[in-house]
Amino acid sequence: MIKSMTGFGAAEAVAGPSRHAIEVRSVNHRFCEVLVRLPRDLAPFEERVKAAVQGRVLRGRVEVAIIREEQGKRTRTAKADLDLAGAYVKAINDLKQALSISGPFDLSMLLSLPDLIRIEEQKDDLDALWPALAGGLEAAMDRLVAMRETEGARLEADLRGRIGRLEGHIGAIDERAPAVAREYHERLTRRVQELAGGVAVEPGRLAAEVAMFADRADISEEITRFRGHLAQFRDTLEMPGAVGRTLEFIVQELGREANTIGSKANDLAITRLVIAVKGELESLREQIQNVE
Repeated sequence: MIKSMTGFGAAEAVAGPSRHAIEVRSVNHRFCEVLVRLPRDLAPFEERVKAAVQGRVLRGRVEVAIIREEQGKRTRTAKADLDLAGAYVKAINDLKQALSISGPFDLSMLLSLPDLIRIEEQKDDLDALWPALAGGLEAAMDRLVAMRETEGARLEADLRGRIGRLEGHIGAIDERAPAVAREYHERLTRRVQELAGGVAVEPGRLAAEVAMFADRADISEEITRFRGHLAQFRDTLEMPGAVGRTLEFIVQELGREANTIGSKANDLAITRLVIAVKGELESLREQIQNVE
């Protein structure tokens, strides 16, 4: 079963006083690219998160956001920066002495200076937090993958329908092809008779000209290769893993064969069928852009 590269999954992870919302979304990308947004203190988890995502996604641009949502109050403490306080006192005394300023200097004045007192909040125990985050990330990835599989099933149905229509078009071209040389022979015979004005024309020369035309307009090999590529396309849809780039290559080859058929056939009916083939191939190409 093929997968789409578009999906979304969300989950929660609760550990101690902290609750984290985890969101994972993916869109089209030529390769596998994982972008992670974390609270600053959880930055050490970035590579673990990337590894977890890359173990489930083979292709696509995946954005992972882990957002802290406080569930309970954290312990907060106030700490004085004694070294900075001493530096402030020395600087103030030096300033008073240099400028011959007298006057009281008390604690309230010192506390008004910046950065002497800092509030510190209890930090998460990262070792204890990771199992909860890993479980939440796995649940979010399960939902993302499920959505990609559901969308992939719809994509596969559409691709198979288009492959069926292409088989119909190539079948019609194959059925029409034998008549092209025959009709050319009839047209050439009538034209020569009109120009010759009743003078006999050697049948062998007409036959040679028709044979040369038939050789130039022969598209049997292209039709065989086209059908072979369609069969390969179907086989690839059954393969596990990321098949999007393989499908892109097959569609490219189908387009090449269609162009050759159109240029060699020299027939209006076949040209119209080739145009229909190219339209289906363009739709296939657009749909495949979303296949993992």
